Amino acid sequence: MPLPDHYVEAVYKDPGLERYRGNPLIEALPPIMDLQALKAKLTGKVKFNPKDCFEKGHIRAHQICALLDDFFQPLAMHKQLEEKISIMIRAGYVGRNLADGSLNKLMQESYERIMAGESSASRFVQSNSTAKSLSLIGCSGSGKSTTINRILATYPPVIYHSKYNFIQLPYLRMECPSDGSLKSLCLNFFREVDRLLPTGYEEKYARKRHGTEVLLSLMGQVATQRAIGVLVIDEIQRLTLKRSISKEAMLEFFVALVNVVGVPVVLVGTPKARPIFELELQSARRSAGFGSLFWEPMQCGPVSTDQRTGKVRKTEWVAFTDKLWQYQWLTQRDEVLSDEIRDCWFDLSQGVLDIVVKLFVLAQMRAISTGLERITVKLLRTIYEQELKPVHPMLDALRRNDPDLLNKYSDLQLPSIDKRLLELKALIDRQQNTKEADAPFAGNDTALRLYTMLQAMGCDSGLLQPLIEKVFKDHPNLSLPELSRVVLDWYASSMKPTKAPRAITEKIKEKDWHTLPSDDLRFKFSQADKGQLYHDLRYGKELFDMPSWLKRVG
Repeated sequence: MPLPDHYVEAVYKDPGLERYRGNPLIEALPPIMDLQALKAKLTGKVKFNPKDCFEKGHIRAHQICALLDDFFQPLAMHKQLEEKISIMIRAGYVGRNLADGSLNKLMQESYERIMAGESSASRFVQSNSTAKSLSLIGCSGSGKSTTINRILATYPPVIYHSKYNFIQLPYLRMECPSDGSLKSLCLNFFREVDRLLPTGYEEKYARKRHGTEVLLSLMGQVATQRAIGVLVIDEIQRLTLKRSISKEAMLEFFVALVNVVGVPVVLVGTPKARPIFELELQSARRSAGFGSLFWEPMQCGPVSTDQRTGKVRKTEWVAFTDKLWQYQWLTQRDEVLSDEIRDCWFDLSQGVLDIVVKLFVLAQMRAISTGLERITVKLLRTIYEQELKPVHPMLDALRRNDPDLLNKYSDLQLPSIDKRLLELKALIDRQQNTKEADAPFAGNDTALRLYTMLQAMGCDSGLLQPLIEKVFKDHPNLSLPELSRVVLDWYASSMKPTKAPRAITEKIKEKDWHTLPSDDLRFKFSQADKGQLYHDLRYGKELFDMPSWLKRVG
């Protein structure tokens, strides 16, 4: 009988450490990852092809929106988290071994505790648990859940050991219930196991009115029977909604969770859950834990220099934004990210990963829908003011570095973003239909693409149209690169093609100045605040450098 799709057949490999050898539960896991393997496994799979910048707007909109789900750039904090989870899973299996009978011993002990009706029975000999706990705290949008999911996805969800006729769950991820109940949290555990395996634990245990102590013992039995490697509990700040539960009671619950269930536990939440863990840090029980990770947003600087090579080291913020900047499907895109845009981007997002990416995606969508076709400081500020209002309080708290305000606003979300993206897609579709209705070249897609591409290179649109019409008439079988070379030769030549009609330079209306090339003064005027254009221009560039000239002439 074939295994279900999400099952894998166990393949045993040397884990590389004597402590782990001889344990089938560890030997069946994927190899421990080094830095290069981690980058390959975690990096997003977004593909960028420069020619796609000249596709129609509604096609580009789909590529841009894919960044929200598929773009992921591993950072130092992601590597640190992966290492901790990797150690926790393997170390947690050290005391549970299929081959030497220690797993069966744990199952027997768990059974005896349940039969005694206690979560901990002193008269039974307890095996030394190697399970650890870890707490991960960070504001909404810092990438906690996304990173956890990507790390867990490097492990198979279910491993079947045919040699032992045994099913292993390397990890189990669950969320705290919205009602903040500890009992509901326990039942969520059984629901997740039922989702992966053909079991009926939730129905079986929910029917009986068990208390949390008994449910914890039952969780321990199931966790041992199914050899769960690590238990990840997300959104733990929801437990603070239940005012009848004290911080001390929640801490007791989590300590019992690690001790009784006997598997490593990762607790993930926002700063609202921080009081629970601050209490844990003050407690003597903290020795049972694996520490706490407080994920702060990315910082923008300062830039440092490698003393050995003299090369400037990129900060994580610079490296991250440089990588993301490559994924622009805009015809007038700037290839190099300027310091002015980068600084504005950081000021508006405060380095919160989710906001950084959403701001970038919304800016591209707006750039296409308005015809701007590039990202500017003015565009980023407009998007921030109009689209990101729900998170202004949280970002203001980050700017002020106010922990009390951050605790208050750290759970803010952007539920309207998907709706706004759909509205921008619809606007792009309407504009595309209008363009196609008035489009030259009789709907020839290749001609339109060539026209857009050469226009983006700075060629005069009034001169291009007759040249493109002629090249398709004279050379209909040439490829796009060959066509572009012919048109550019004609464009650069002082001798116009004999059959090409005389070009008439089109006058651009002021409302369309934002579509002109970035070095055009009319474009700069469209981007400047009222009365500020002169202050935005630079001596030696757009302005004659009068101060330097006066110094030279004395």
